[in-house]
Amino acid sequence: MGSADDDIAITPVDRAIERLRAIYRGWTRDTTVAQMRSDWDLAFAGCSVPVAREPVSAGGVDGEWLVPSDAPRDKAVLYFHGGGFRIGSIASHRDLAARIADASGCQVLSINYRLAPEHRFPAALDDAVAAYHFLRDQGLRPADIAFAGDSAGGNLVLAAMLAARDRGLPLPAAGAMMSPWTDLTASGASYQSRAKADPIHQRAMILALAKNYLGKDGDVSDPFASPLFADLTGLPPLLVQVGDRETVRDDATELAARAKAAGIDVELQVWDGMIHVFQMFPEIPQAREAIASLAAFLRNHLHIGHERAPQ
Repeated sequence: MGSADDDIAITPVDRAIERLRAIYRGWTRDTTVAQMRSDWDLAFAGCSVPVAREPVSAGGVDGEWLVPSDAPRDKAVLYFHGGGFRIGSIASHRDLAARIADASGCQVLSINYRLAPEHRFPAALDDAVAAYHFLRDQGLRPADIAFAGDSAGGNLVLAAMLAARDRGLPLPAAGAMMSPWTDLTASGASYQSRAKADPIHQRAMILALAKNYLGKDGDVSDPFASPLFADLTGLPPLLVQVGDRETVRDDATELAARAKAAGIDVELQVWDGMIHVFQMFPEIPQAREAIASLAAFLRNHLHIGHERAPQ
């Protein structure tokens, strides 16, 4: 007869957590940032869907187009990857961005914005805005551009919109965020209430990443660093997806509440049992569902008419 352990099913989420822990276990206080970035890129390398890849300099920012075969060339999603402003790249998030491109039928421009500690705030934000200028310089109308991003990239979705608004630039059609990190003060109740449920992201780590991004004298309450505290008036429609197990859950739920109070058209999706940026793991069934929902949101606001089933 089998042991009791045999009766405990290993779920796709469990396997995803083990993938993450295997990376973190290899890091010590002596591991360089360059090694961390390399390990992260290697762990998530590859692309599981058939999209064309085209390298590009997006206004001086290293970028990559991910283009489905029948995508209209006059519409685009500008994608900002996650990684706490410290790690992450086009390579580590290629599969996630490509699955969004494939499911939405829209070309995606993914960028390598500058990372801290070499390039602190607002370097990443400046690069995000530069990439938006690039798309407009290519002849795309703001109404034909959407922003999307995960974690720190979700922060940039908001911060870039706020920067564009405050500079008098026309705003993109919409913004889609997965597990957005919007509060660098880590003040949400979920940092305590979800601490045991979240397998990776604890408050001390979040605060260390914030300090790495801002520098020791940086202001964690700056609305361009912590867009949760910004005046959100006038932003376009937003989609916010978050897992219920996340310590950063309240970064998403409070953002949605504040956006709604500011009169923004916002949809909040809280996914039961899901971890931070669970969409990165195609083996998780809910990841496929979430990307399908996110793709439908993008198609709706970019007016892409044809339907596509995610791979």
